[in-house]
Amino acid sequence: MRLSALLPTALFCAGVAFAPPLRAQQKPAAQPAGPALRQPPAKPPAAAATSAAKPGVRPAPAKPVAQPAGPPLPAGLGSPDQELRYKNGKILVEQGRFELAMQELEPLTNPAGKFERAPEAAYLYAVAASRAKKWAEAEQMLNLLRNRYASWSGLPEALFLQGQISFEQNDFENALRVLGQLPAATLAPERANMEAAYLPRVREKASFQSLLQNNPQDAALARAYADKLVNGGWYTPADQAQLDQLISRFQLPRAAYTPRPNAVKKSSYNIGVLLPFEFNDPSWEKRRKNQFVTDLYAGLRLAQDSLQREGRPVQLFAYDTGADTLQLKQLLALPELAGLDLIIGPVYKSGSKLLARYAQQKQIAVVNPLSQDGSLVLDNAWHYLFEPSTATQARQAAQFAYTRLGGPRTALVLYEDTKDEEAFGLAYKQAYEALGGKVLQLRRINSDDDASLAAGFAGVDLKTIGQLVVASDNPKAGVYTLSALRVQSARPPLLTYASWLDNNRLALDQLDSRDVYFVHPKYLDRNSAGVRRVRQLYTQQQNLPPSVFAFTGFELLYYFGSQLHQSGPAFQQPLAGSGPVSGAVFQGIGYPEGAHDNQYVPITKLERLEVEVLNPVGFR
Repeated sequence: MRLSALLPTALFCAGVAFAPPLRAQQKPAAQPAGPALRQPPAKPPAAAATSAAKPGVRPAPAKPVAQPAGPPLPAGLGSPDQELRYKNGKILVEQGRFELAMQELEPLTNPAGKFERAPEAAYLYAVAASRAKKWAEAEQMLNLLRNRYASWSGLPEALFLQGQISFEQNDFENALRVLGQLPAATLAPERANMEAAYLPRVREKASFQSLLQNNPQDAALARAYADKLVNGGWYTPADQAQLDQLISRFQLPRAAYTPRPNAVKKSSYNIGVLLPFEFNDPSWEKRRKNQFVTDLYAGLRLAQDSLQREGRPVQLFAYDTGADTLQLKQLLALPELAGLDLIIGPVYKSGSKLLARYAQQKQIAVVNPLSQDGSLVLDNAWHYLFEPSTATQARQAAQFAYTRLGGPRTALVLYEDTKDEEAFGLAYKQAYEALGGKVLQLRRINSDDDASLAAGFAGVDLKTIGQLVVASDNPKAGVYTLSALRVQSARPPLLTYASWLDNNRLALDQLDSRDVYFVHPKYLDRNSAGVRRVRQLYTQQQNLPPSVFAFTGFELLYYFGSQLHQSGPAFQQPLAGSGPVSGAVFQGIGYPEGAHDNQYVPITKLERLEVEVLNPVGFR
């Protein structure tokens, strides 16, 4: 019996989530590979406290930490009975306890053990390792499975899984090579759906053309490339012959793959601003709550004035999206919006998803001004984040830590029990270990719970780690972290959020006296000429100094308004071909190699109580 008939094992797309059994997936879907692809990954269980002492006081017996809700562990873990171990490993995978499942299944996979179900155990081990994002372990086990158990009837599922693992690591060439080893017509709908899910992530046109050249009979690859040409901003007149060939060879609907005429460059551009102004509620409470929207728009207007003076005019058309999606849906039905050259907004996630679909359908670039959710711009060539996503911040921080901090390349990573901080912690671990570092522990904390904070630091000798990473905006996290370091007389480099600089429970000299590095995407050098000039002009117009939202509005429109005048409304390719540049007011902005969130993240440090940027634009 095929293993897929016993256990749901088709993996993930963005979130590493289980889908229904492969055998049940007979109908090709119009969306990515399987209904579970968009689910977030299961959260790892919180670190349990053993014997943690609160810094500054005599150690006391630790309070028991509440365990996450869930089914009980299976009985007899580690049993010498191979059948029981296999059964327990299968249960642990189903429960989402992947590292425990790996421990239970690994001894069963050795051919010397002569376990009858060794191939199934090896496959389950690889599934668990994949779900835990332990790519090397998963691939090693799949290679063992293919080499030692080549006659196993479930080998196609193993190839399918190995292809997905390569896709997840953006190794598109190897993914297609592995999938090409599947027997003809085996798992064909699932393979097509998976390729449709991952291939839009190829960021470089030349890379996609190479894949197409090496896999000329792959219909899903051909369709994905045609989509990139027509809907992804890659099309040029020189591509028409190849596009016609793909349409004919793979019977693509010509109407759907007819490129929209390239937008010509103009002397002035029309930009829509879709924000929740909520003009229908003039109350003081609403105006106060929406002050950030007012500031953002004022910054946009100031940038419009600056562009006008420089001979690069843009026209702003403001629309009130309200606080729900109903009003936004009504706006998107207006014919006039389809004629815009750029759209800025909205600020809420539900509205962002609606506008992203609209942007792709109408082929109008949209820039979200405030979100740091990278999933919003995944696989959409017309949707950008002005901010660096949470994952990008983590990756840039990991790169900085690995190359600049020295010492043992080991880390303890703590992250607050929120979705964004979990994303930061997981992305940091993946990026740091991909570079060659080692995250000794990745632990979730709840800074409002002293026992959880104690558990986060429990059992770790802080004097021996290469760095400490604390992804938390909670003021208590900063206080506890510095206390824990003081109690152990430890001074590892500490990497954290810039919000700690505004924590009134911490004195600046506490942060200055240690090697504390800040992930600081919104850093403004108050003494720079650009910041001083914008502050002066804004204060003259508004009779109050600009907030960070006003600076955001100014930088956003000044940058993207300049892109319109340089390249026209389809500016994706020129944008992808340039690296980050210094901003007008912020430290840098850029979308190299097809990125759709800002790839520059300032890392700062206090020196003599002054904030300094350690990775200025252009520094290597």
